[in-house]
Amino acid sequence: MGHKRLPSLGVLEPTNLLLLACAVIYGLIGEPVDGAILLMFVVGISLLDGLQQLRSNRALAELARLSAPRARVRRGDTELELAAAELQLGDLLRLEEGDRVAADAELCQSELQQSVGLWLDESLPVRREAAGERILAGSLVTSGRGWAEVTAIGAASELGRIGRSLATVEPPPTRLQRHTRRLTARLTLLALALCAGLALIQGSLSGDWPRALLAALALALAVLPNEIPVVLSLFLALGSLRLARIGVLARWPAAVESLGSATVLAVDKTGTLTENRMAVQCLLSWPQQAPWQAGEPLSEPLHELLEMAVLASRGDPVDAMERAIQRLASEQLGGSEHLHPDWPLQREYPLQSDLLVFSRLWKDSGGSWCLAAKGAPEAIVDLCHLDGDERQALLNAVSQLAGQGLRVLAVARGLDGEALGEGHRSLAAQGPPERLHDVPFAPLGLIGLADPLRPEVPEAIRAAQGAGVRVVMITGDGPLTARSIADRAGLPPGPVLCGDDLELMTAAALASATERISVFARVMPQQKLALVRALQQRGEVVAMTGDGVNDAPALKAADIGVAMGRRGTAVAREAADLVLLDDTFAALVAALALGRRIDSNLHRALGYTLAIHLPIAALGLLPLLVPGQPLLLLPVHIALLHLVIDPACTLVFEALPGDAALMRVPPRPPQAPLFGPRLWRRAVIQGTAVMLVAAGLLIWATIRPGLAVPADTVAIQRSMVFALLLLTSGGLVWLNAERRSALTLAGAGIGLGLWLLTLCLPGLQQLLGLVPLPASLNLLVLLASALSLLLAAAAPRGGRQRHAAGEG
Repeated sequence: MGHKRLPSLGVLEPTNLLLLACAVIYGLIGEPVDGAILLMFVVGISLLDGLQQLRSNRALAELARLSAPRARVRRGDTELELAAAELQLGDLLRLEEGDRVAADAELCQSELQQSVGLWLDESLPVRREAAGERILAGSLVTSGRGWAEVTAIGAASELGRIGRSLATVEPPPTRLQRHTRRLTARLTLLALALCAGLALIQGSLSGDWPRALLAALALALAVLPNEIPVVLSLFLALGSLRLARIGVLARWPAAVESLGSATVLAVDKTGTLTENRMAVQCLLSWPQQAPWQAGEPLSEPLHELLEMAVLASRGDPVDAMERAIQRLASEQLGGSEHLHPDWPLQREYPLQSDLLVFSRLWKDSGGSWCLAAKGAPEAIVDLCHLDGDERQALLNAVSQLAGQGLRVLAVARGLDGEALGEGHRSLAAQGPPERLHDVPFAPLGLIGLADPLRPEVPEAIRAAQGAGVRVVMITGDGPLTARSIADRAGLPPGPVLCGDDLELMTAAALASATERISVFARVMPQQKLALVRALQQRGEVVAMTGDGVNDAPALKAADIGVAMGRRGTAVAREAADLVLLDDTFAALVAALALGRRIDSNLHRALGYTLAIHLPIAALGLLPLLVPGQPLLLLPVHIALLHLVIDPACTLVFEALPGDAALMRVPPRPPQAPLFGPRLWRRAVIQGTAVMLVAAGLLIWATIRPGLAVPADTVAIQRSMVFALLLLTSGGLVWLNAERRSALTLAGAGIGLGLWLLTLCLPGLQQLLGLVPLPASLNLLVLLASALSLLLAAAAPRGGRQRHAAGEG
């Protein structure tokens, strides 16, 4: 599927490796108890990381299950929809345009008698039409329909053999992952340099090289923010799962990262803005101009119009308009001579970019040919070679229907035996024509279809626009219908650009036009790619929706490709980053809001991590900056602090609820740095506040009367500073998260709880190298913690509005 599983960190995480090294050194210098404590912390931190990875991997496994392609099969007399893993040898696969073949199979002749064969994309286009011809798993059906018998499944299929060779391939890292790895690598180099310097200085001055190395390793533990890669992976994986819960499937975690930067939502009208619940509202015969409205009985002049519309539709249609035509025909013509389920199909003429007409050629029960066509009214007018008043009269009738917000199709019939000019023969004499223009046609009338606007769409569009995100509508409808739907949906007024005009524009002209145009009509699927590139040329970050085979290039080119889960083809889903499981625009806007929430919470977690590491790193640097200064924070203390920092990041910040303010500001620019100036400034101010108060406690403990023994001074300094860090690590969670949230208070209580635990368990104090503090000093620690948090609160809060805007 493309999901990248989280790396298995466990004991091999840098923090744990450093702790293991410290435990070994403690054993070498004759302090096995301290070494055993560190080993316990390694186990605890590894279990915590393992539980986090288990949550994430379960999330990704669930997403993989949701996004796995499904196959429609006939097993015995029962038709089923199954996952590829559930297929059995001998199942009959139903294949049609847009399907990805789920298993190796062979075509069945008996099922292809009414079809025109299958065109498959197997790196190169190939046609399969004879019984027994082999179809490989993974092939894409680009046109046609048929049935095939499964001959190999899973690892035994051709695709399975290829998949085994690709099992070790990993997708490239995302932008956030690249940034965090670069930051971690730089801090690692800095930590190594500092460690080497500290080890050399301490070892040279004291001659106690094991303890010098222990101090250097403690410094490395203090400097390295090892939580950052873990936090990032977990946020993206759990963000993907949260998206799935609102009906949006992220096919890989990078899609979660991209959502916060989208500036344009380019969406299909049918099924996304509308309900894709087409119904025929009116008919108009031509040239009689006999009208019909839904609910009325169908008069005789309209029978041929509906008859030809059915013949110009697929027998078991997927398209909503064709299904609506079939429903009306069943209601009005059922059991009459106007429906012909027994006629054999001779040829299909698909839509072309230069002729928006779908046509089918049949042979009737008497052996005569019947050619039926339906499509865009302008194309039918050209196909019928109408001119002058007749052309204008028909187009005026189209405009009246389109002005009511109806989607209008025109229907025509091939005139067998009649010619437009010299050289035309009857269909029976010349056989199936190669081109529709080789046959004369006569218009039979118009069909007006209504597809109701989804009730939630206007509000969703207002929400997107309020968030600084443009909504652009793309449709195959005519311009009048498109403009009517756009007005009801709440898109800004303005001109409509049609596909024919788009085709004639240069790339620069099209890019300029996209700035002021929000509605594109009569657009062919392959023209969507040009629209995506034009929007990107203007610096937009484009989220593009699509559902068809021909939409795949546009979905791939878009910054965020969005496929439809219900009506989308397999290839569209494979090319997309997101899949809308219920095909609704409101779900896409909800995903946009959730993407901003994830982005905002991630930056809060990263800011907190930087802030709390600053005083820890500064205290680790003291022996390097002040020769002769004993090591205050031992490895065991830093390990215990990790038990506060890790859960705070992964449990509290990730679960923070969204703020409505996030959807009232522009999106974060895609080129915005991971750590913006505002985030750095806030982290530095908060970390410096804690560091200065810690320095004040150290100075006070040094000059406090009654501490004549230096060892007492070091023990008291260590106990007070460690207590301060436990309390402020929890307090900084409260400052950086949502202060009124019960979850935030619980996160802040982790540090307070660990501090109270050390007070209540004297044995734990002794194991940690701490000393019991009198009530006065404990009160001083509490006051110092309050002071440091008060100073840290002076840092610019960087509300969620600024996070969304990319100010970090």
